[in-house]
Amino acid sequence: MSNVGTKTLVIGLLLTGLVGIVGYEAVTKGHIRPLPIKSASLPVKYVRTEGVFQYLSKNEIKTILQPLVMTGFFDADMQAIHSAVSTLPWVDTVTVKRIWPDAIDIKVREKKPYARWGESSLITERGVIFTPKNIEQFQNLTVVTGPELQQVKVLEIMKGIKTALADRSMELAEFSVNDRWAWKIKLATGLEILLGRNEQLKKLQRFLKTLAVLKQEQVDAMAVVDLRYPNGYAVSWKPETAEIDWNAIANPNNEHTSTR
Repeated sequence: MSNVGTKTLVIGLLLTGLVGIVGYEAVTKGHIRPLPIKSASLPVKYVRTEGVFQYLSKNEIKTILQPLVMTGFFDADMQAIHSAVSTLPWVDTVTVKRIWPDAIDIKVREKKPYARWGESSLITERGVIFTPKNIEQFQNLTVVTGPELQQVKVLEIMKGIKTALADRSMELAEFSVNDRWAWKIKLATGLEILLGRNEQLKKLQRFLKTLAVLKQEQVDAMAVVDLRYPNGYAVSWKPETAEIDWNAIANPNNEHTSTR
């Protein structure tokens, strides 16, 4: 008797588990026949999008999600939803979760632009390049360009240059590195500085120190500064720049003659 009771209990538990999984059952001639749950009986009623958006539009997310959530709660493909939202240029990270019985929660973190990358893209502080439809509102950001797949290294160099210039109350507008790793910078004033391929930061610091002996109008008159020399630099001046008396600058307490 005890063995029969044990077998009945086990079968009863199995049937209970089956009913719990299938959802409901039909009895035909004493046999249990499972019927599947139809997805139409549990539609997705709510799609909640959470996040602090400055540039990303919720309508963009809605448009890309609509064909993916017009289905049943269990049929909705979470991976497909995640992938679709991730393709939006402004999206940094995405998490997608079902919320019983009829909702899907989507949490989105937006990218934060740190600089412009080339003519049409932006770059985050971590070095992620992305290309929104329009970047006109980011014209005030520093423009950075560099070799392919080297954006993280280029960005770190740019940060150091930006700090060095800021210490002299100078604003970096553009920083570029070509395929031969020659550097060139442009200030907000329009001054271009050629740094070459060797000891660039050392040369830049040396140049910045020499500015202490110049008047501001003399610095403003510079068009291009070429630092690709081992012990000095060359200057190209803006048109119609007044002559500079270098003897007076070098020997402020002595008599001198004017020269350019």
